[in-house]
Amino acid sequence: MKLTVVGGGSTYTPELVDGIAGRRTSLAVDEIALVDPDAERLAVVGAFARRLLAHAGHPARVTTTTDLERGADGASAVLLQLRVGGQAARASDETFPLRCDCVGQETTGAGGLAKALRTVPVVLDIADRVRRVAGEGTWIVNFTNPVGIVTRALLQAGHRAVGLCNVAITFQRWTAALLGAAPDEVVLEHVGLNHLTWETGVRVAGVDRLPDLLAHHAEALAGHIGLPAALMRRLGAVPSYYLKYFYEHDEVVRKQQVEPPRAEVVAAVEKELLDLYRDPAVVTKPEQLGKRGGAYYSEAAVQLVHALTSGQPPTRHVVNVRNDGALPFLPDDAVVEVPAEVDTTGAHPLPVPPVPPSMSGLIAHVTAYEHLALTAALRGGRDRVADALLAHPLVGQHALADRLADDLVAANAAHLPRAGGRG
Repeated sequence: MKLTVVGGGSTYTPELVDGIAGRRTSLAVDEIALVDPDAERLAVVGAFARRLLAHAGHPARVTTTTDLERGADGASAVLLQLRVGGQAARASDETFPLRCDCVGQETTGAGGLAKALRTVPVVLDIADRVRRVAGEGTWIVNFTNPVGIVTRALLQAGHRAVGLCNVAITFQRWTAALLGAAPDEVVLEHVGLNHLTWETGVRVAGVDRLPDLLAHHAEALAGHIGLPAALMRRLGAVPSYYLKYFYEHDEVVRKQQVEPPRAEVVAAVEKELLDLYRDPAVVTKPEQLGKRGGAYYSEAAVQLVHALTSGQPPTRHVVNVRNDGALPFLPDDAVVEVPAEVDTTGAHPLPVPPVPPSMSGLIAHVTAYEHLALTAALRGGRDRVADALLAHPLVGQHALADRLADDLVAANAAHLPRAGGRG
C-alpha cells in the first residue's frame, strides 16, 4: 500500500510517520510518498522520516518529490495537510481581524474565511490531479483547515473524501485518563461542525460517564478547554476548546491584542524542530513536536486510512462527513463532524441524539456562513466575501463585514486573484 502525504514537508509529518512506525493499527504501508513544493524542507523531513522508520524496524520506504503526479501515482490514500501562504499568511489571519476588535484565529471568524479562500481552489486542483493519476478509487483524507469547508468543497466536486480533525481523539484521551479507562473503551457522542463541537455523551462499557465527568472533573477539563467549569455543568455538555472564541469572544480578543500571535510561537517551534530533524543522531519523535499542535493526529489518521482501505468490517470514527440527515435541521449537503461508520465504501454518519437549541442554533448559523464562504472561495468577488462575513455569528454587522472584507482582500491579494471584483 502506498500512502501519499501532500504537504509532506510539514513539521507535522513525523507525527504521522511515528504513528505508522509504532504499528498502532494493522495498516500495512509499503511506501510513504511525501509531496511538497519546498524541496529543502522536504529533504530534511524525508530523511528524518526514514530514520524514524528504520529505528522502529518498520519496512516501509519513504520517497520524496515536488511533483504531485509522481507522488500520487499508485496511491491508495492521499492525505492533505497543506498551508497555502505558510506561516506568514497565518500571522495575517491572526492579526488583521484584531484591528476591528474581532477574534484573530486561522480557522474561525475572518481569519478562517481568509484561509478558506486561499485554500479551496488549491485543494480542488490537487484533488483533480490526484484523481487523474491515482484513479477514481483513491481516498482523500483532508486534514487541511478549515476542515469542514475544504471537505465540503471536495465532496461537492465528486471526490472520495473524508475530513479529519484531532479534537475528538484528543478529548477521548483526556477523558480516558480522568476516568481511569483505556482510550479505546471511551465512546464519544460528539456533535457539531469542525471546530464547533460539543461532547454530549461519554460512554464507557455502554454507560454514559459524562455526568461523572461534569460532577468530579469539570475543573480539570476547564483547564484544557479554557472555559469555566460552571458553564459546562449548565450546558450539560463539554464544548471543544474552539468554543471559547464564541462564548468568551471579547475576553479572547483583549488577550490577543496584547500577546504575540500563535503564528510566531509555531514558527519558532518549527525552526527548532527542523534543526532537530537535521541531526542524524535524532531517530525518535522529539518531545518538542507536542508544542506544534495536532495532538494524536497520527493515531486518528492511521486508524481512518486503515478503515477506508483494509476491507475490514466498519469501525467507528469521528470524522467530517456529508450530513445526509444526521442533523435534521441542516441541509443534507452540509458537512458535519459526528461519529460515523467507516469502511471501504466511505464514512456513513451514525444517528445523532437530538441537539438542544443552545447548540443547534449556533450550528445552523455557522453552517450558513460556511455555505457562503465556499461560494466566495469558488466564485470570487469582494462582495461575496463581505456576505460570508455578514452571516458569521462573530461579525454580523454590515459596516464591520465590509471593513473586514476589504482588509482580508488586501492582505491576501497575492492568493485571491478573483476576490478584488465586486461580484
